[in-house]
Amino acid sequence: MALLEIRGLKTHFKTDDGWLHAVDGVDLAVDAGQTVCVVGESGCGKSVTAKTVLKLIDMPPGRIVAGQVLWQGRDLVPLGPAAMQRIRAKEIAIIFQEPMTSLNPVYTIGEQIAESVRLHEGLSKRSAMARAVEMLGLVNIPTPERRVRDYPHQFSGGMRQRVMIAIALACSPKLLIADEPTTALDVTIQAQILELLQDLKQRLGMAVLLITHAMGVVAEVAQKVVVMYAGQVVEEAPVVELFARPRHPYTQGLIRSIPRIDLAAEHKTRLEAIPGTVPKLIEPAPGCRFASRCKYVMPECLAATPPLYDIGPGHRAACVLVDPRRGAVGAA
Repeated sequence: MALLEIRGLKTHFKTDDGWLHAVDGVDLAVDAGQTVCVVGESGCGKSVTAKTVLKLIDMPPGRIVAGQVLWQGRDLVPLGPAAMQRIRAKEIAIIFQEPMTSLNPVYTIGEQIAESVRLHEGLSKRSAMARAVEMLGLVNIPTPERRVRDYPHQFSGGMRQRVMIAIALACSPKLLIADEPTTALDVTIQAQILELLQDLKQRLGMAVLLITHAMGVVAEVAQKVVVMYAGQVVEEAPVVELFARPRHPYTQGLIRSIPRIDLAAEHKTRLEAIPGTVPKLIEPAPGCRFASRCKYVMPECLAATPPLYDIGPGHRAACVLVDPRRGAVGAA
């Protein structure tokens, strides 16, 4: 049984123009100890999927229209605020991409780490503060005994993100959801944060659901990749298989857009861009949502949304061209 399994999840938002289908039938699973990357363009529904797992979306205007979020076999969708509060941070923790908007500027770093420990584990104030010092040391912040008394504005961006990781891991969760945790950081600090997450994952034995739009990050850290487009999963595969044999045209476009250092030395080529724009998700029309940008589009693509076809061990893609009855799109 998967640690986390999302089945047919639909999260919609009420707008003045109608219902926006931000997440529209997502299936996704994370096994114990596994790193799963969810990748796609901005606005494809990655973050809304993550927030729906912990019921962190505003309701209203948001609404979980359909589907299940099974956490160790238990559906989280029907649970109320009190039950979800016991799961957040203790069993499933989340890190957001901009730490300064997540940290409270009027409380010390130590107080913010100790808060969740005291809430979920019932430790005394002294013991919780000792845990805060321990967690700052775990995420490689120098002199944690002193820094635990500092405020968020006294830390750099990279250090604040380390603090967010310390808060998330203070109660030893089984699953860490990292929502683009390196987007606001420079390249060197990004690499340090990703290396830290990988190290902590191994040491603590937790699973990681990493949300990103950077395919280079995916290649570095994932065991399994889920590609989302316009609120739906369009491809899912083990990471080596996905990069070797991408089968959905959107996935192929994403991989072709990655700069290749090995090829740049031989000849310079212009990076390939995916033409067009993401369709509007307010009451979307039937059919494949990538059809307007796809060079392989055909009439049946516009008639109905293609299902996720099984095309190999752990490899699925939602495209009529990978239907076993038709053959496959060529690899990127």
